[in-house]
Amino acid sequence: MSLLDQTPLSVLDLAPIRQGESAGDALADSVALAQKADALGYHRYWLAEHHNIDGIASAATSVLIGHVASQTERIRVGSGGIMLPNHAPLVIAEQFGTLNALHPGRIDLGLGRAPGSDGATMRALRRDPFAGVEDFPERLAELRRYLGTPAPGQRIRAVPGQNSHVPVWLLGSSGYSARLAGQLGLPFVFAAQFAPAHLKEALALYRRAFCPSEVLDEPYAMVGLPVIVAESDAYAHYLNTTAQQKFLNLHRGRSTQSLPPVEHIDWTPREQAAVAQNLGAAVVGEPERVREGLEAFLQQTGANELMVVTDVYDREDRLRSLELLAELCRG
Repeated sequence: MSLLDQTPLSVLDLAPIRQGESAGDALADSVALAQKADALGYHRYWLAEHHNIDGIASAATSVLIGHVASQTERIRVGSGGIMLPNHAPLVIAEQFGTLNALHPGRIDLGLGRAPGSDGATMRALRRDPFAGVEDFPERLAELRRYLGTPAPGQRIRAVPGQNSHVPVWLLGSSGYSARLAGQLGLPFVFAAQFAPAHLKEALALYRRAFCPSEVLDEPYAMVGLPVIVAESDAYAHYLNTTAQQKFLNLHRGRSTQSLPPVEHIDWTPREQAAVAQNLGAAVVGEPERVREGLEAFLQQTGANELMVVTDVYDREDRLRSLELLAELCRG
């Protein structure tokens, strides 16, 4: 049995809003994607917190997690991630405690430190600009207290939330969260879907720092990466131009909705190189090429689980990519 056949596969969704369509259309697409992933046997389906971005509809992440969980049957649903410094730990504990009460044993809480937007939006969120820099471990500890068994004399409790023991994951694209996750014995997720440069370094740091805990006996690392599977290499790379255009516009300071694929992108060599850095971990192509790429990725990283991001424009192409990938693992 190959590494890919033994590795759980999960899905990360940014709820992309297509050009000319509404947030409601994007959320309907997300439900369809989650239902397809559920039916195909994917392990998790996660949504990410972003704010003030025209092309992303997952800002109210906890609300959307509840909606998706109610429309699926088996798959774990969670956050990839909730940006903890944007929120009071008690509020997040209550939200995810409520989600767990509604969907027992199916909710994950992935946490990050970034604001998920720009400085002006940070101020609108009433976020301290230094939040998460020095105080993230304290915020995390407070949140975990609200989700765990209450201590004797604990005055403030999350109701729902206390005693729920919702699984907590740390997310990151650098060494900070990797080290902290290792020290606390928590599972770690690296965001190679947009920042793959420090992937191997962060995974090595996580494993070196790991201390067994009541959560894990040994390190457990999941990696997010872009994956597009299609019937041909040419069509898969054509579909990938949607993601390339997204990162190109981000580098140009533009916030755009999901754009249709194109035969040619008008960019400079420097821009092309910058986008290639963002998408450096992408595995794109026909099924056998993707199998080879993912097998090599697993051998190089030792990842325990893969969380795929399939950022393509058309719903049917997105669903078909998930189908083809699932067939690879069954094969």
